[in-house]
This record gives sequence, structure tokens and C-alpha cells, in this order.
Amino acid sequence: MTLPHSAFSRAVLDWFDRHGRKNLPWQQQISSYRVWISEIMLQQTQVATVIPYYERFMARFPDVERLAAADEDEVLHLWTGLGYYARARNLHTAAQRISALGVFPQGVDALEQLPGIGRSTAGAIATIAQGERAPILDGNVKRVLCRFDGVEGWPGASATAKRLWQLAEQYTPTERVADYTQAMMDLGATVCRRSKPLCNACPLQTECTAQRSGRQSEFPQSKTAKAKPLRHTRMLILVNEHGEVLLGKRPPTGIWGGLWSLPELPLDSDPVSHAAQYWHLDINPTSRWDSFIHTFSHYQLEITPLHSQLRGPITAIMEEGRWLWYNMQRPQDLGLAAPVKMLLEKLETRL
Repeated sequence: MTLPHSAFSRAVLDWFDRHGRKNLPWQQQISSYRVWISEIMLQQTQVATVIPYYERFMARFPDVERLAAADEDEVLHLWTGLGYYARARNLHTAAQRISALGVFPQGVDALEQLPGIGRSTAGAIATIAQGERAPILDGNVKRVLCRFDGVEGWPGASATAKRLWQLAEQYTPTERVADYTQAMMDLGATVCRRSKPLCNACPLQTECTAQRSGRQSEFPQSKTAKAKPLRHTRMLILVNEHGEVLLGKRPPTGIWGGLWSLPELPLDSDPVSHAAQYWHLDINPTSRWDSFIHTFSHYQLEITPLHSQLRGPITAIMEEGRWLWYNMQRPQDLGLAAPVKMLLEKLETRL
């Protein structure tokens, strides 16, 4: 690599001035709060997917105080479909801390003290909204730097990450840092793409190690892939005399933490006996729907839905806050696990 650090940032900024996206929702009325929400939503999620979620979220929670005062269920409801729900729970908790402080934390060190904010997210908020100089290293920036400097190794490895942070620091300019930060994320998202990068449109192409050697597809290097284990569960779709469906709130940690889900049955249990023993409910024998696979980052879950009707009126007293009968005609604002939302929609077409 022969391009001076200042020439690198200048080339990126020139490209941004001509071709960069400047009309995304979070690029308007910039504030620490608005940038923070966008950065969290954009983790592991593409811009096109995030935009409608961001706009709905900001319409409901236009400032940190209103987010802090909201019920967690409402926050998770607006997050339903984005996945990685710990992000939403951390947002809510962090908003409550900020509200208690009475002022939005300033600077990378202070921002990193909030749940869900790592070094790169803190850097993005500090540079874009607070006028500070700080490097960032999200997935898009990692890809640009790995290809440009030919950085070997999986970016998640400590030695590789250390090298990438060094490069990110070296290339970050002292002026127009906010524009540079957005430019690097934009360049990685639209030009230096994971597959089929548009090298002819890249302002760094002549000095890019990967492009000059024709090894774009080799950077960044992937972690050795392991086969995802397959787990199994059965979900009970239990409908009462009013057409309402039984939902239970999941624990705050683990998969779908804090979301509402259909009750799960042990694989070797009899649904009728299980419902009587554990929920004190008298249900009809179940009918089996087709199983399907839901994929998580570390494993796959085969879900077998079992549909049943409650016998007679509701007599069991369900633990408040833990169980509820969900009315699909007048749905509450609840956070629903994605496959549960899909099964409820399927049920609605059958009623």
C-alpha cells in the first residue's frame, strides 16, 4: 500500500461528495439520540430493511425520554422482525440510564458505558453527532480495510482486530470526520460489497491490495464454518372459545428474550396431559401442522406447530404478566418472535 493516509481519507471524502447517500432518515436532524438508534438498528441489518423500522420507531419515540418511559413490550413490538432482540432491550435500558442522567453522554468512553454500545458504535455517535474524532470499525469498514491493505485473518480474531483498529485510526482524518465516518460505511455497503464488489466505482481501486491481485473474494477471511446443530421443539397453538390464542412471555435472556411466544411442549409429552398438569387447562387432542426450520446464528430450530381448542370456558387462573390470551382481532402491542407472528397469521387464515 503506497497511498498516504491523508490521500486515503481525501479520496473517500471526494467519492462521498459525489456519490454518497445523504438523504437517509438518520442523516436528517442529526442528534446523538437519532444516530444511536440508527447505529443499533443497522447492526447485522441492511439499510433497506432498517428504514421503515427506524421511521416507525422515531415517530413513536422521538426522544430518549419517551423511549425511557415506554413499556418494554411496546419497544419489542416495534422491533418485531428486526431480530437480535437483545439490541432492543439494551436500547430501552440505556435510554432509562440516559434519562436518569439528564444528559446524553458525550465522547467514546462515556458512550461505551451504556449497554449495547461497543467501541465502533460509540465512535460513530461521537463523530457523526458530537463532533469528536474517533475511528469506527463496523462490518462495512472492516471489509474496506481488509481488502485495501490485504489484512489476513478473520476480523474477529484479536490480532486481526488490533491491526484493523490501527488502520482505522491512521486513516481517520482530523477534519470532516462525520462525513468520513458516513462515507466509509457507505463505501462498504454500496461499492465494496461482500459479493460482487463494484471495484471500477471505488475511489481506492488503484492502490487496493485485493483488487490489484484479483483476490477480492478472499477478504475479509471467514471464520472456519461449523455445521449448525439442529434442535427441535413443539409449539402449542391453543385457541379459546373467543378465538384468542394463549401466549407466554419468555425469560429476559436467551432466545427471543422478553418476547411473547406460543407455549412449548416437551418432545415426549402428551399435549393434553401436559396442558392439564402444568397449565390446568382442559384441551382437545391436537392436530399437527407442517414443521419448519427457523435459523439462528448458532443453530437451527425445527418447529412443529400443534393446534388445539380449549374445552369449554376459561377456568384456569394464569399467572399475570406471564401468560395472556391474545386477541388477533384487537392485537395488543406486544413483541412477538418472528415464527410466532407467522403462525398467528397462518391461524387467522384458518379461522
